[in-house]
Amino acid sequence: GDGSCCAVSSGINAEYGHYYITNNLSIMRPLTEEEAKALFEKLAKYIGENMKLLLERNDGNYVFRYHKDKVYYVNEMIMKKATNIGRKELISLGTMFGKFSKGGKFKLHITALDFVSSYAKQKVWLKPGAEQQFLYGNNVTKAGLGRISAGTEKYDGVVVYNMSDLPLGFGVAAKSTVDCKNTEPNTIVVFHQADVGEYVRAEATMS
Repeated sequence: GDGSCCAVSSGINAEYGHYYITNNLSIMRPLTEEEAKALFEKLAKYIGENMKLLLERNDGNYVFRYHKDKVYYVNEMIMKKATNIGRKELISLGTMFGKFSKGGKFKLHITALDFVSSYAKQKVWLKPGAEQQFLYGNNVTKAGLGRISAGTEKYDGVVVYNMSDLPLGFGVAAKSTVDCKNTEPNTIVVFHQADVGEYVRAEATMS
């Protein structure tokens, strides 16, 4: 009920937020060229060329896999071992990065935050009073803005942190760094995209 579970039926422990039950799991498949393009374009918005670091890792080979409109990021070795488990017994594996809409648009989910925040290029820090509002799914106004990365442009993807550098979610810059300095307190400076409050608010959609 807390959003966490095992990776497979044998009981591999999973870090909170990274593994989710998917019923009637069929074989995960590689992404099509079109799906991969949509995924990488979205990731590039937040992490730019750091995207290659997701696939070029020293701790093993990692791949993206598609299943029931969702995209999972998974260690290749674990994925191969999981093929020895029956489809009905397999719960899930990997980190769910996001989901495709019926129209083919890819939405990055909060479950990808650990990776996106590790490689983020543009960042925003919220004042203490603005944290709660963001965690309820609201946009960020100038009044709640603590800091913003130098060189952020309008519509850049930004990872949102509190003033203690704890990642809270991500969004899209509504104003550039320069424009933020000269805007009114009630002006929206970051459009909300996802936040860690979703683990409570939208638990049913996390799997």
